[in-house]
Amino acid sequence: MMTATTSNASSLSSLSSSLLAPLSSSKTLPSRTYLDRSKRKLSIAAKYDLSAAAVREFALRDFVSRRAFKVISGLQNFNVENVTSVVIAAEKGGATHVDIACSVDLVKLALQLTSLPVCVSSIIPEAFLPVVEAGAHMVEIGNYDSFYVSSKKIFAAEEIMDLARQTRKLLPATVLSVTVPHTLNLDEQVKLAEMLEDEGVDVIQTEGGTSSSPVKPGVQGLMEKAAPTLAAAYSISRAVKIPVMCASGLSDVTAPLAFAAGAAGVYLVRALVFYMYREGFVDEVFVGLLSSTSISFLHVTKCYVYIM
Repeated sequence: MMTATTSNASSLSSLSSSLLAPLSSSKTLPSRTYLDRSKRKLSIAAKYDLSAAAVREFALRDFVSRRAFKVISGLQNFNVENVTSVVIAAEKGGATHVDIACSVDLVKLALQLTSLPVCVSSIIPEAFLPVVEAGAHMVEIGNYDSFYVSSKKIFAAEEIMDLARQTRKLLPATVLSVTVPHTLNLDEQVKLAEMLEDEGVDVIQTEGGTSSSPVKPGVQGLMEKAAPTLAAAYSISRAVKIPVMCASGLSDVTAPLAFAAGAAGVYLVRALVFYMYREGFVDEVFVGLLSSTSISFLHVTKCYVYIM
């Protein structure tokens, strides 16, 4: 997967500058001043001397306060322009974390664009080493949906445990999130989550959107779509002490239910957020950022969000 992108650091820097140029000229999009101010916040990009404990606190603080909202660009998405758009939109929209593909160049780019904690996803433990060295704040074994579709791959509990053990051995101090596959029975998901917690995993993520095929339209269909991941979040959050991230199949209607079920955060799985620079392609999307006590709707301008 690391070979999927051929852009080098200089080309990334050049492209990111060209992409940011139109933003600074628009009143509705983040200006250069806005981004520069953001980069002065607590970020590994600006503070390479942060201790491991400080980086962990930075990555986990919104999970601890039960208000985490993570936006993913895609585990196999190495398109620089696409990832740039997602990262900028995530920060402007009020996300607490961004999750990108496992690439050193993409990590460096993301750290230039945002002050948010940067998470990197992969299913190859060794691939995490260079991206953490490059400044990624946390790593995740997960985002299996693309494998379900492309190769019909099914992850067994033993396989997930092995990946977690390998990753923890390689990166003993790095924040580690692991997704519990929805292909397991619910009791098996709970058991796996407990084992992962014992192994030193910091965050458990649920999934389930691809296992649900709603038969009703509208709100009822949204409820049906979210049922598997909500059930997993409810059961797992009562079995472990570490934060649970609820993902896959959620919408603005059902995301509040994730917090009621015990989740510490929500995750827009396979969310494709594109800034549309061309005149005429303007849309406004409201994304619900939820905390344990309230819902605030954040305004994301000039972008389209597709939640699959």
